[in-house]
Amino acid sequence: MPSTQVPVIDLGPWRSGDPAARARTAARVDEALQTAGFLLVTGHGVDPELPVRIREAARTFFRLPARAKEPYAVSVGGRGWLGPGAEANSYAEGTASPPDLKESWSWAAEDPTGVPSVDAEWFRPNTWPAEVPGLRAPVAEYLAAMRALSDELLELLAVALALPEDHFTRHTGHPTWGFNVNWYPGAEVTGEPLPGQFRIGPHTDFGTVTVLDREPGAGGLQIHTDEGGWQDAPWEPAALTVNIGDLLARWTGDRWRAGRHRVLPPPAHAPAEELLSLVYFYECDAHTRVESLPAPVGRVAHEPVDSHVYLRAKLDAITVP
Repeated sequence: MPSTQVPVIDLGPWRSGDPAARARTAARVDEALQTAGFLLVTGHGVDPELPVRIREAARTFFRLPARAKEPYAVSVGGRGWLGPGAEANSYAEGTASPPDLKESWSWAAEDPTGVPSVDAEWFRPNTWPAEVPGLRAPVAEYLAAMRALSDELLELLAVALALPEDHFTRHTGHPTWGFNVNWYPGAEVTGEPLPGQFRIGPHTDFGTVTVLDREPGAGGLQIHTDEGGWQDAPWEPAALTVNIGDLLARWTGDRWRAGRHRVLPPPAHAPAEELLSLVYFYECDAHTRVESLPAPVGRVAHEPVDSHVYLRAKLDAITVP
């Protein structure tokens, strides 16, 4: 995939405070998000040992027998273990498919707002697997880093649209978010993929920005563009992969596209390939009114939506009964 479609964005010049460097960074971001909806981000300052520690602990859990994991089973949007067959992301696009070939452990926002109806739906306590006590500390540290980075990215994105820096972050004072550790086991665990079955089916994410720490693999991430169709996503060892979701695309009046993507099934030439991804989904404050930016920035005037009515409908759509 050409680097012009998914460029590497170094946050160092943005953080330097130099107006010219910040302007150049913002211009590159604006251009990239009009094509693929993806960026590779370096200079982010996230401790590289955190993903290593999280993967080590998470693999210990995922390799447990099913009977040990079942007490933690939840449905999409819950806090706990999403087992095989729980999710089919292609349904977010209205496309029927077999369930995704993955397992996940999911966390989400838990600090209450004080509004009972909101807290009951969106801010509930997280669950931690007792079998891997070493998971909690690195995840907690990683989540704090992801929250700070996501807000910084939203500030950069606002400037890329020639808006005030807080245009989006004024709506992330007490946001919802989700964090998945996705385990993509080999074919010896999943079995032979069914026709149209992926580790994650084609879809766009639902929120504002998604920050992904991923491992390269033959059965890995692919990105769709109108010009090139499906292509393997570029990968840089020190980079985080960032894409925008549906809510932010709507907010920009479709100036920027939500990054459409999928994760390939275990490849025939490497059926035992195992990958583990860390996926942070950032959203906004509960029940934010998301209204398209007008022309000339925006290109499509979508009907305003309630952010969390929209998010709930998407989460329900990908849930396998």
